Amino acid sequence: MKLYDSFRAPNPRRVRWVMAEKGIEDVEIVQVDIMSGDHKTPDYRAKVGVPHVPALELDDGTVVSESVAICRYLEALYPEPNLFGHDPREQAIVEMWTRRCEFYLANPIMLNVRLTHPALAVLEATQQPQVADYNRLSAERFMKTLDRHLADHEFIALDRFTIADIVGAVGLDFARLVKYRPPEEFTHLARWLDACRARPAAKAGL
Repeated sequence: MKLYDSFRAPNPRRVRWVMAEKGIEDVEIVQVDIMSGDHKTPDYRAKVGVPHVPALELDDGTVVSESVAICRYLEALYPEPNLFGHDPREQAIVEMWTRRCEFYLANPIMLNVRLTHPALAVLEATQQPQVADYNRLSAERFMKTLDRHLADHEFIALDRFTIADIVGAVGLDFARLVKYRPPEEFTHLARWLDACRARPAAKAGL
């Protein structure tokens, strides 16, 4: 298998983090320079179908894009440690929190970075500060919800680390590009984020 990666982008980092948690080392890594537009070339589009990273090319030539879909595929091949839930109840809870973390935290905070960091202007038609601010505030509203939830939960979805934690932590880590830190009053969120960052696989995902 080949993973089409872009080292500084957050979504590919989710896949690298999952691979590190599971000790997956038999996937070839192919770097795609999105700052130079490699993901928009005709060859890449023909292979992947969309100008996005990451993408996983299987041995039979099938290409899977979208980071969580790739991680789910890897979970099926390498089931331990379990990151998506063991049974239908756990799987539903992990899916619920993963979608919440992606839609309400990771995506808006990543948009805030893309719309404010000068070097990332090449990725946007135009950077709009007011849209960036809207997305930051939207993410912080969910951070408040997440902080309350984490007051009596060690991790986001289950009593162990899951893909939901990876999606949330990677989104917040990406914001360090613009020196963003979550509001200090979210102490439970800070405790959880520190725990995620302390995992050995988090460093492998960088």
